[in-house]
Amino acid sequence: MKTPVKIGYVKRTQKDYSLSFKLQVVEQIESGELDRLSAHLKYGIQARSTITSWLRKYGNFDWENLNVTSMDKTPEQRIAELEAKVKLLEKQKSRAEYLAERADKKVIIFDMLVNMAEKEYDIEIRKNYKPELSKSSKKNTKKQ
Repeated sequence: MKTPVKIGYVKRTQKDYSLSFKLQVVEQIESGELDRLSAHLKYGIQARSTITSWLRKYGNFDWENLNVTSMDKTPEQRIAELEAKVKLLEKQKSRAEYLAERADKKVIIFDMLVNMAEKEYDIEIRKNYKPELSKSSKKNTKKQ
């Protein structure tokens, strides 16, 4: 007895798809010979989203400038959206103010600790840079 042979569908991996194969599938879909589902079933492509990504990459249709039209919102919906946005922004602002205040306190505490360490150990921890060049920099500059 002969075993039935499945025609058309072969499970593939992503590495099986060559660029020429991808371009061929895209061309067939754009010309109208196949739709995405038919190509998916005919060639054994794992997912229809794979074909969609090929259409975006290699197709002639401008996917980047695709405008989605939506229905206009009522004034009440627009007001509710804006109120939600205001609440979010107020929350973000208060968080930023809290973090800024906390950072200021950390700077003050760090400065106090450095002052205490300098007094305790009688050493200079902070470096006082002068605006003039250091001695090593003066040696490296050429006289003209």
